[in-house]
Amino acid sequence: MDRNFFFQNSNIDIDQASNLVEQSLNGFDDGEVYLQYSESENISFVDKVIKSSSFDISQGFGMRGVIGEITGFAHSNVIDLANFNQAATVLKSAKKFGTSGNHDVSKSTIVQRSLYSQHNPIADLSFNKKIDLISAIDHYIREKNSFVKQVSASISTSYKVIQIIRNKDFIVSDIRPMVQFRVMVIVEKGGRSESGFYGIGNRGAALDLYNFDNFKTAADEALREALVNVEAVDCLAGERTVVLGPGYPGILLHEAVGHGLEGDANRKKTSAFADMMGKRVAAKGVTVIDDGTMEARRGSLNFDDEGTSTARNILIEDGILVNYMQDRLNARLMNKKPTGNGRRQSYSCVPIPRMTNTFMLAGNDNPADIIADVKEGIYAKSFGSGQVDPTSGKFVFNTTECYLIENGKITSPLKGATLIGNGPDILTKITAIGNDLELDSGIGTCGKEGQSVPVGVGQPTVRIDKITIGGTKY
Repeated sequence: MDRNFFFQNSNIDIDQASNLVEQSLNGFDDGEVYLQYSESENISFVDKVIKSSSFDISQGFGMRGVIGEITGFAHSNVIDLANFNQAATVLKSAKKFGTSGNHDVSKSTIVQRSLYSQHNPIADLSFNKKIDLISAIDHYIREKNSFVKQVSASISTSYKVIQIIRNKDFIVSDIRPMVQFRVMVIVEKGGRSESGFYGIGNRGAALDLYNFDNFKTAADEALREALVNVEAVDCLAGERTVVLGPGYPGILLHEAVGHGLEGDANRKKTSAFADMMGKRVAAKGVTVIDDGTMEARRGSLNFDDEGTSTARNILIEDGILVNYMQDRLNARLMNKKPTGNGRRQSYSCVPIPRMTNTFMLAGNDNPADIIADVKEGIYAKSFGSGQVDPTSGKFVFNTTECYLIENGKITSPLKGATLIGNGPDILTKITAIGNDLELDSGIGTCGKEGQSVPVGVGQPTVRIDKITIGGTKY
């Protein structure tokens, strides 16, 4: 990438910008300028017609200075000398309200890596070819099953160029692609309608993902889930043993546990895991990883949004809490090292500690044996929406595909099943960990403090003793 990319049509060049940033951050503990150029294309297709389509371009910069716990921040969608100077004035004002901790963490080294394609995936396929693909999938689903009532599908492709300037000696750039396909199928049978959903995505070339075979695989899964749900019976509420399937059920781990392992919540003592470092927080065998270095994964980054190289960070090892996810600000205040988890939604946002790809490692148990050992319980294969209190870890999650386990066998599909519990508590109730680790299919998005960022989740089959189940039958 041309290091002058953001300054080609501006009255300020990169050398002027880096010198101005260095001068503006004098006396601060930390800070940077984050520049971003983004293109995004979204196509939504419902019942054989285009419901909506859009193509957006945005550009801008955010300048941040951190002193003690105080952050000065200014942003603009115009990259020029006047706005850089105005942002510097904002930082100068903010400096009056903070006291330097004299912790300089500005000297970072970048691990050179290339985890994803460095080109614009929007141009890989024409708009018309994308429409042809979705139309073909719509036809395929309707021809496959006569109970299909509605098909909805969407293609989302984006391209982001970012540059981080901390001083004249620290300038890093990245090109971040993203492609995603989602499909929802509604079936109607016996006067009853139910839906199924599936999505696929990654950081890569559209040509690698946008083809009929991949779309067909996603469509088959969405249709299968819908046909299962239309036969589902009411779920009996109560306390039961729950077996979580591999892959996307890791979203429960992400929400109910992952946020509690982020540095800001632990520095402020608002996490259930605060002051638990080095202590047992989960059953033996439970190892939780956050890894931003996985090739082409949705949550991966060559470096985070502060310019720190991403890493494979072990958070819980064999049940013992060993690490938190850190951005630079919280790492400095906690006297720890940044872990490459400083992330922001866009140039108009400040970075905060966030997850990348978070998952539980596989164990040694055979998944079939895990289920066979359950006399009566629930098998949760997929989840939808949920609510989590990050302070306590209490959660409520709705299942989108769930089954009854009777005498060691998966039997009737269930509707209306919700899992209710406490994240730190369920970690201690894990009694079996499968050898079948799977990662999600590439559709995860995480929200925190009004910012959304792409993430990955995953886990093996896991058995948890005694979780409260909310249902439609009492």
